[in-house]
Amino acid sequence: MEKKKTKLTLSGNLKKSISNIEKAKTQGKNSVFIEKKPNKFSPKKPFNNNTKFSFKPKSPNFPKPTPPPNDYEKRKLAEQRATRRLKEDKDKRDVKGKSPTKRRELKLTISRALSGEDEGRARSLAALKRAKQKENRNIQQDNVQENLKPVKRDVNIPEIITIRELANRMAEQSSSIIKHLFGMGVTATINHSIDSDTAEYLVKEFGHNPIKEEKTEEIIKKIKEVKSDNLKNRPPIVTVMGHVDHGKTSLLDVLRSANVVSGEFGGITQHIGAYQITHKDQKITFIDTPGHAAFTEMRARGSKLTDLVVLVVAADDGVKPQTIESIKHAKAAKVPIVVAINKCDLPEADPQKIKNQLLEHELIAEELSGDTLMVEISTKTKKNLDKLIESIILQAELLDLKTDYESKSTGVVLESKIDVGRGPIANIIITSGTLKKGDYFVSGLQWGKVRVINNDHGKNIDIALPASPVEVLGINGAAKSGDDFLVLDNEKEAKSLCDARVQESKVGKNPLKFVTQESAFKDKVSEELNIIIKSDVHGSSEAIKNAVMQIKHDEIKPKIILSDIGMVTETDVSLAKASKAILVAFNVKPTKEAKKLAEQEKISISSYNIIYEVLDFIKNKMSGLLSPDVEEQIIGSAEILEIFKVSKVGKVAGSKVIDGEITNNSSARIIRDGAIIYNGKIGSIFREKNQAKQVSAGLECGITLKDFSDFQKNDIIEVYNSKITERRI
Repeated sequence: MEKKKTKLTLSGNLKKSISNIEKAKTQGKNSVFIEKKPNKFSPKKPFNNNTKFSFKPKSPNFPKPTPPPNDYEKRKLAEQRATRRLKEDKDKRDVKGKSPTKRRELKLTISRALSGEDEGRARSLAALKRAKQKENRNIQQDNVQENLKPVKRDVNIPEIITIRELANRMAEQSSSIIKHLFGMGVTATINHSIDSDTAEYLVKEFGHNPIKEEKTEEIIKKIKEVKSDNLKNRPPIVTVMGHVDHGKTSLLDVLRSANVVSGEFGGITQHIGAYQITHKDQKITFIDTPGHAAFTEMRARGSKLTDLVVLVVAADDGVKPQTIESIKHAKAAKVPIVVAINKCDLPEADPQKIKNQLLEHELIAEELSGDTLMVEISTKTKKNLDKLIESIILQAELLDLKTDYESKSTGVVLESKIDVGRGPIANIIITSGTLKKGDYFVSGLQWGKVRVINNDHGKNIDIALPASPVEVLGINGAAKSGDDFLVLDNEKEAKSLCDARVQESKVGKNPLKFVTQESAFKDKVSEELNIIIKSDVHGSSEAIKNAVMQIKHDEIKPKIILSDIGMVTETDVSLAKASKAILVAFNVKPTKEAKKLAEQEKISISSYNIIYEVLDFIKNKMSGLLSPDVEEQIIGSAEILEIFKVSKVGKVAGSKVIDGEITNNSSARIIRDGAIIYNGKIGSIFREKNQAKQVSAGLECGITLKDFSDFQKNDIIEVYNSKITERRI
């Protein structure tokens, strides 16, 4: 094999290279001579200073080559070195698979791009996890921002709503609403009630859409609408009114052949009763109202419900205040009046006088060319009773009373009570429709299901026709007298209407008040007497409540904290103890447990059967809280001239009586420099070493006072008598 001939070519300046070789011979074995090129900006004079570099080679296998003559070869050499180093690093990769390669060496270079070696290092699991977490955080932030956007809600606004309920409906914080109201100058708490207009303003301020709810009155009006189809005649509802003890109940007793008067305490009616009689196949419903002054509400209620008023006036007594009041109630209700002049059998009876008195109140008899029917009757002799009933039927025919028998039943509560065995009972009069067992109904703030229907004779019936007075069991609480009675389709409707009414009934409770200087510094001077009233029926309870509230005084006022029906229970006794109230039981008795608890707690239960006795008792109790009037009468005065010390007695004030006389055991006060420093009684009086009962003006005496001996000269001893008189309401 022939050896290839190698050709050596020399480029560059030949003279310079030869001179460099010669210079290198003079240096050491491991020394290299490098000629430094002149700087571009330096002067063109040759730079002859030689620099020596001595170093040890890294590896004997790779001697350091001489520097390349031009830039292209330099760049190529650098690329080769980088490629070689990269290959060595791949071989040295450890077991774990981690590459010691630096990040900057993995950047894309020209040689790597040309050779196709562009594979970079793969991302670690930790880096992938961090990237995923960052992505999730960004998604969550976007969701939070979307959730923070205000949600516009439709808010139903009733007539009255509490701030707590409004905040719940808007899904806002109660404190935000209270803060907003406070900014308007209104102080409010979470339990305050606001009206629909204020609530609507607040809802708009918080960015929601207010929707006013339909009022319960409008719903009830729709229920009560009577269709003009299937109208039939109904019996008239007649209310018997008049002054107390004019014979209203006696008249009804004769018509019903019963005796109600004997069952009433004191012979006066204190309840409202309803009865139905039949006269020649014609039914008439009578309502008996009390004539006592306290029962104004009952009379007003009776006149509103009725179609016709029978005004009973005693022929021997004349027109009285409650008679006038009954006429006013009847005229306000715009119902016709039939006058029954009672007690015409008495010798002192004067029916013509009654007719003349009624002329003053625009009640003109037919015989005097008027339009008012007047009948002279007697309940004892049963005189003209048939004529009275015929007058009532005639007046009812003129009114043409008709109603729908097939529609849902409506009525009015006359009276309500709580029976021990049967629970809450409501006495009602049906005004339209037919009431059946199992009907769901609403009455005032209560609702229930008709379980038992009893008529006015106490018999159990299945249906009640219009204008019939009935007793209904099944109500969940005691209804108020005068409440309406509405039958609904199902339990759900009854409950929802009842709840809506309860919400609306909160009118006036915790009303919002604007803070003023006057309200902030107002001083409550008047004292209060707390009263708890328990009665047999709601009407009596209401009458007592109204009568008690009429008792007015500047220093003390009555405060009824509970007015309810039913027996006196342990709860009532506990409330009386906690509130320091007087407990009044009207026509009811306390339970055994309540009686025992009252004895233990030393609380008296005052039981009464007649209303004016209750009022007298409350007035006496209120009078007891009034501070008594104290009248002082000055008897005399003495001036202290000298002070003596007497053994077994102590200090004695030697005084001279200036005015009046000084008597023993009288009240006395010491006045020093115009100020009273002691108030007490005189212990003893000495006159010339002897005790005296009294000393007149101008005389000198020694005076001792009980529990006081700090006498000084020129003190004035003033003696007086005080007279205490109790004040009454």
